[in-house]
Amino acid sequence: MKFLFHRHLLLALVLPLALAACGDKEPEQRAAFTQFLQTRIVDKPGVHVPKLTPDESKSFGDYAGHYAIITDFNSGMDSATKPLEGLIQKGAIRSVNDVLARRDEIKAAQVGLTDMVAQLSTEQAKADAAHAQLKQPAELKVVYDKAYERTVTLPATALLEVVPQVNSTLDSGVKIADYINAHKAQIDVSGVQVAVSDPKVQAELNGMLQDLNAQAKQVQEAQRRMQSVVYGR
Repeated sequence: MKFLFHRHLLLALVLPLALAACGDKEPEQRAAFTQFLQTRIVDKPGVHVPKLTPDESKSFGDYAGHYAIITDFNSGMDSATKPLEGLIQKGAIRSVNDVLARRDEIKAAQVGLTDMVAQLSTEQAKADAAHAQLKQPAELKVVYDKAYERTVTLPATALLEVVPQVNSTLDSGVKIADYINAHKAQIDVSGVQVAVSDPKVQAELNGMLQDLNAQAKQVQEAQRRMQSVVYGR
């Protein structure tokens, strides 16, 4: 009985030591994850979301789940914005005659862009909620928050800024088409030439066209800002 007692006592002493040894991996995992975020994301210009290798995932331990918030958002953003280029080309306004000929196509592009904004906003809200729930040591949190801003907040903000501006520009184009169709007796469109017989109608149409041009410049500026975020230049 004495042998059994001492054996159980030995096991009782060994078990906490074994558990403590497992817990000691956290500082190493935290250091590896922090270095990864700093060198692979924060220190690089633009948006970089590297895919983890199996060894990296293992070395990060539970912190791999923290990184998944970033990768899941970027996957969702890629899916949401995949049609963006096609929709912008579809809704591109090159001339007054182009607006008249493709009014319905432009209107359809607007619907697609509105749906994109809604989907992207949902993805960002989901990521922000998960980010807010994270419990991280202070030194990791500082680096993680910088990486999160670079890969989630900034690209989402840039896209959510440019898409509504594109949509607003298309809306102005549709209004011009509707205005011209409502004043066919005073407006003659032949190719790129627009002739207006009524001074009042001419003034109103010129105002709408000037507004469209101003909005187009705002879209170009928003696109430049978005490219600066994505490519870091």
